Amino acid sequence: MTYAPAVKISRLPDVKPRERRVAVGSFDGVHLGHREVIRGCGSVLTFDPHPSAVVAPQHTPKLLTPLEVKAELVKALGVQELIVVPFDADFAKRSAQEFIDEVLVGTLTATYVSVGENFRFGNRAKGDPRMLAEDERFSTRVTPLLEVEGEIVSSSHIRGLVLAGEVAQATRFLGAPFQMRGEVVQGDKRGSELGFPTANLIPDDALVCPGHGVYACLASTLTGIGALPAAVNVGVRPTFDTGRGELVEAYILDFDGELYGKQLRLDFLSRLRGERRFQSADELVEQMHRDVEHTREIAAAHAS
Repeated sequence: MTYAPAVKISRLPDVKPRERRVAVGSFDGVHLGHREVIRGCGSVLTFDPHPSAVVAPQHTPKLLTPLEVKAELVKALGVQELIVVPFDADFAKRSAQEFIDEVLVGTLTATYVSVGENFRFGNRAKGDPRMLAEDERFSTRVTPLLEVEGEIVSSSHIRGLVLAGEVAQATRFLGAPFQMRGEVVQGDKRGSELGFPTANLIPDDALVCPGHGVYACLASTLTGIGALPAAVNVGVRPTFDTGRGELVEAYILDFDGELYGKQLRLDFLSRLRGERRFQSADELVEQMHRDVEHTREIAAAHAS
């Protein structure tokens, strides 16, 4: 698998004025609803960190996508420019009218603004889509909330699905498998001793991690691996008393190589089972063989 070159990322103070068609929002996950908001726009305006981290830190969500992944996802939608607002306490004090006058009109020279119907902006979130639509300096498109299979598509709902291990359902709302990335670190080599050497990632506490269990995934790196099936355990390995915290262990099928220090990407296709304690290492190995075969079948079906 090759990674798409990242879209141009500009920090708000450095943006040069020019006419823009711009979609505005947090866009965490760049899910199907976000894609409707972004459709037809050459620029995307987003916020980093997430506004909740500043205005209500006790309610800050774990994110589905860090900024660099968001950039790749919007690039794939045809966006040429990702404009990032460095969201801090001073920016949070701006009124909704100041946001329109100073950012959308003054800095971005927006001629077209696209938002979701639940978008709110400005100090105390007093700005709404109607306020944008009433401004005659640009045209406004307000995209209704998207429903899939009778459920509203939202970042918060997708976060809940991933945390619950429902990664296949999350894929339906995201439009692509949920992905996790990280640097491969040294483990305790327990997998190698059992005949299943793993590439290990430590979950980023700021990002959503799938609930404990075993998953069928695809593994890839910038160089060396291209979308190989991987049986992945997320959890604390209850069969062995290791004293370690949460770990993501990927057994990559049909691969024999060195990955320490490299960036690994995992695309979660389906949950195979929950994490559980086995009575013996032999019993665990038998189950791991079944997990590997099930992973191979799911990856083959995904590719067809």
